[in-house]
Amino acid sequence: MSSDQLTKPKQGVGRGLLLLLAVVAGFMVSNIYYAQPLLERIGADVDISVASIGWVVAASQAGYLAGLILLVPLGDMVDRRILITVQVAASAVGACAVTLASSQAALLLAFGILGLASSVVQTIVAYTAASSSPDRRGGNIGTVTAGVVSGLILARTVAGGMTDLWGWRSVYVFAAAVAVVLSLAVLRAIPREPAPKVDVRYWQAVSSVVVLTRRNPVFRTRALITMLLFASFGVLWSGMSLLLSGPAWNLPPGIVGLFGLAGLVGVLAASGAGAAADRGWGQRVTGLSLVALLGSWLALSLGSWSLLWFIAGIIVLDAAVQAVHVSSQALIVSGAEESASSIIGSYMVFYSVGSAVGAASVAPVFDAWGWTGASILGAVFALLALAVWGMDRARRLKTHAGLVRTVHQAAAE
Repeated sequence: MSSDQLTKPKQGVGRGLLLLLAVVAGFMVSNIYYAQPLLERIGADVDISVASIGWVVAASQAGYLAGLILLVPLGDMVDRRILITVQVAASAVGACAVTLASSQAALLLAFGILGLASSVVQTIVAYTAASSSPDRRGGNIGTVTAGVVSGLILARTVAGGMTDLWGWRSVYVFAAAVAVVLSLAVLRAIPREPAPKVDVRYWQAVSSVVVLTRRNPVFRTRALITMLLFASFGVLWSGMSLLLSGPAWNLPPGIVGLFGLAGLVGVLAASGAGAAADRGWGQRVTGLSLVALLGSWLALSLGSWSLLWFIAGIIVLDAAVQAVHVSSQALIVSGAEESASSIIGSYMVFYSVGSAVGAASVAPVFDAWGWTGASILGAVFALLALAVWGMDRARRLKTHAGLVRTVHQAAAE
């Protein structure tokens, strides 16, 4: 096989296809976040208490987690074109189930199904990573992630506005219709792939999260940072509606959703972080972003009496989270593109766990200690993520210093 043939798969993501993938990823991730500004309305409609309403978001994240473990690794063994199409179409089924749910149990199950199908976001990221040339991988991942950021931010605005006009269930009718259209679009646009890229059994791919965590220090560090990062992220976006819809501000869902627009700065951060990772600056971007994340909670903690400070905190937090997220994905896939689905899926398990922990923990904390308690919770997660990065940084500097000493000693001898 010629060198041109060997490199051809790396050229598979043209500009048009890349933009389509970003749009699909944005809409699919929206399925997980539509509910966040609607929690109070959903709870009142389905008779779920304030202390338990966080489980609506957690159910989506649990389904997403199952998809990351069971579905995303299939991308290393089957044609991702078919896998992406089927998952997008399946999200329409999950959205319809949410629309028809009339009890707490049925609602949580429906959100779990929707989350399971929506894990296609990471199949798309893996496809992008595996099909991009090394010098464009970070930038391409950044573009798709920018679509993801846009989706998860605009999801809250769209959901809030539609709920004010037609009720919260209308949001999921819309989600189902969009999923049907997008499934047909990706089926036509994504080129067929050759036979499996990696000789691996399904159970080996599914267990890759355990193997990578045990054996790969870069993956282990990045995964732990991601878990804490998105726990902090989940505290804000699941707790925000409790603050803004509650006695402090009494805002309707449509207005609560508009606060998500402040997070669109994260789109720029995602694209910039991808380009920085291509230049080898991923570690530096991570450290600075985690410091910014911690600082954002100082502004967010003032949300009970100042919406301006609250909005400023949203902007900083979202930009910091997306910068770290893109840098991490570029770092862990580099040099192992043929296993991109298993690696990204395994990495995103930690994302899902962190998001679910943040969503489930903020409601009872808010119920007991208000927004001040929720802000402390978010800041603690951010501080722990920064500590993990700092310890890894110190370890790598120590290792580098040891290698330098060894080289000098060898030279002296």
